[in-house]
Amino acid sequence: MAIDRINDLINRSNLVSRDLSWLQFNYRVLDQARQTERNVFERLKFLAITASNLDEFFMIRVGSLYNYIDYGRERVDYSGLRELPFRKKLLTECQDFVKSQNKLFSEILEPLFEENDFKIVKMSDLKESEMKRARSFFDKIIFPMLTPMVYDNYHTFPILMNKLLIFSVVTRNHGDKKDNKKLSFIQMPQNIQRFFEIERDGKILFLPIEELVRANIDQLFRNIEILSVNMFRITRNGDFTLEESDDIEANFLEEMRKKLKTRKTGRVVRIEIDKDYDKWMMKVLSDRWEMDKDNIFKFGDNSLLDYAALWQVIKHNEFKDKIPETQAPVPPLTFPEHKSDSDNIFEILKDRDILLHHPYNNIEPVLDMIEKASDDPKVLSIKLTIYRLARNSRIVDALLKATENGIHVSVLFEVKARFDEENNIREAKRLQKAGCFVIYGISRFKTHTKLLMIVRKEGEKVTRYLHMASGNYNEETARLYTDIGLMTTDEVYAQDISEFFNVITGHSHPQEYERLITAPKDMRNKLIALIRNEANNAREGLPSGICIKINSLEDKEAIDELYAASQAGVSIKLIVRGICCLRPGRIGLSENISVCSIVGNYLEHSRIYYFHNNGEPKVYGGSADMMVRSFERRLESLFLIVDETLKKQVMNILRYNLRDNVNSYIMNEDGSYSLKKNKDVEPFNIHKEFYKLTPEIIEDVKLF
Repeated sequence: MAIDRINDLINRSNLVSRDLSWLQFNYRVLDQARQTERNVFERLKFLAITASNLDEFFMIRVGSLYNYIDYGRERVDYSGLRELPFRKKLLTECQDFVKSQNKLFSEILEPLFEENDFKIVKMSDLKESEMKRARSFFDKIIFPMLTPMVYDNYHTFPILMNKLLIFSVVTRNHGDKKDNKKLSFIQMPQNIQRFFEIERDGKILFLPIEELVRANIDQLFRNIEILSVNMFRITRNGDFTLEESDDIEANFLEEMRKKLKTRKTGRVVRIEIDKDYDKWMMKVLSDRWEMDKDNIFKFGDNSLLDYAALWQVIKHNEFKDKIPETQAPVPPLTFPEHKSDSDNIFEILKDRDILLHHPYNNIEPVLDMIEKASDDPKVLSIKLTIYRLARNSRIVDALLKATENGIHVSVLFEVKARFDEENNIREAKRLQKAGCFVIYGISRFKTHTKLLMIVRKEGEKVTRYLHMASGNYNEETARLYTDIGLMTTDEVYAQDISEFFNVITGHSHPQEYERLITAPKDMRNKLIALIRNEANNAREGLPSGICIKINSLEDKEAIDELYAASQAGVSIKLIVRGICCLRPGRIGLSENISVCSIVGNYLEHSRIYYFHNNGEPKVYGGSADMMVRSFERRLESLFLIVDETLKKQVMNILRYNLRDNVNSYIMNEDGSYSLKKNKDVEPFNIHKEFYKLTPEIIEDVKLF
């Protein structure tokens, strides 16, 4: 299909492709690396993040696309394209993105290195004494770790690992015919740093390890003719889940898994390689892995393969103070101003509810509550859900202590949390061995909800202390992600959460929750009902409005309802950090819908849903985005915020997000994004303004 026809189909669709929308998000992250007010280390950080993002994108989303292509399954993207034309469009867009990365690195960032006391160098840049040290390092450390693997008529094709640097070496015996070539591979050790470091005149020189290997490659191929040496890196399909393969049936996926058991590695979906690669070698690889030029991503002399390696530079001891530290958290608005040592978190929560807004508010009250509970003889039980944990988690330590003290502990661990599987399984086994009741996920559903309940006996009464949140129980990410959490002892919430825990740990089907909306039970339908209520109000001439802040908007049913509400006259303001498949501002479809995305120093992670409800706003927070997987394949929860002060706080989060003109990008009708202009307007940066919040600011909060 011609590219013009492809683009025409995309432009005519009322929906934006999920994958093309994600690429637009990664461009917004890359844009942070262009901002001259950031120092070079901050800018390299964002470039490194885009590289890690793109790796995951190829493993999961491009991998998902190949699940359809390789197994002959049909798929129509939101763009209207079938699987093969869409593959062409997607990989072309990825090629353009990589070119943008390389240009930014080589033309804008690299010229700044020397003035910031470091440089990425080649072997030819080294002095004789430095070269001697580098060669010694190669001889003693690297050389013994390298293993050439030949592929010819007598040797099978070796298993090449995902995301490792690999050298391909084409050789020939002296005197052999021209076409009598052999192909060998050398995988770089994964347990060695990417750069060999050299100090020179107060500067740090970073020599890529591959340069050292390339310069000494003849030591591995003695007495034969080396025809070419190329370095490359492959990315393999890492997606075999219904989470990403939206249209693949469960029984087919199981059949595919069985087939894959005979393969040690997923199919190759991308190869990154020297721009002047050996054509014969590439034909061997392309035939082997069923790739064409669209899968081949070239890098040049002045670019770097795998920008994620830059973390070694960013985190170097010499530069550790170059990344600005985050501001110290401030107390939550409803926290006691003069908390005495005798006041513990249990007493505070019996007196009032607390809304935490991370990272502006510390996660410490939650950790404090769990740690106090673990050593409190009045506490009868602790129940919580865990999706991602910090590496040295205080929460796990507290739960282990609670178990030692005879407290009943129930933990629902999601062992399928992508890329955290190993850590979660290890920690879950520790807890189980100690005597905790551990549930490893619920059938085919991924547990994404964030809930905590502590049951405490106080005289003749039992009080349940609760925490509901949009973010994980992870004290590390709580310093970097914006999230909200509600701490309360309210009995209505307590009854809902007790019921929900009974559902996810036992065999129970609740009739109705009073303040929770849960998935997969009824979240999509409940949210659609709330959207339709706003549409009905607008038709009847009543005040209406919808404001939603989420990470991703992809569910077609929900999008169609938002379109219908827009056409009914509802003003809809969406704050969507990442994927947005809704097309705003299209005549006759979505004139009343605006979409912005905030990308900056903190990862926007809060999920907040606001419905005007004729002047009696309904406001929810929680774990769920508006995605098919959230509504159908995950255990999720949204909690209604009823306390008027806390409701105003959450509404103000939305108000500030809409007001931001430093980190905010406006989504255009064609799916592209433009940085929100702050010309002639005083800069308003929410990543600074939330630290200055006062009770007076939130009193007059209005969204419509």
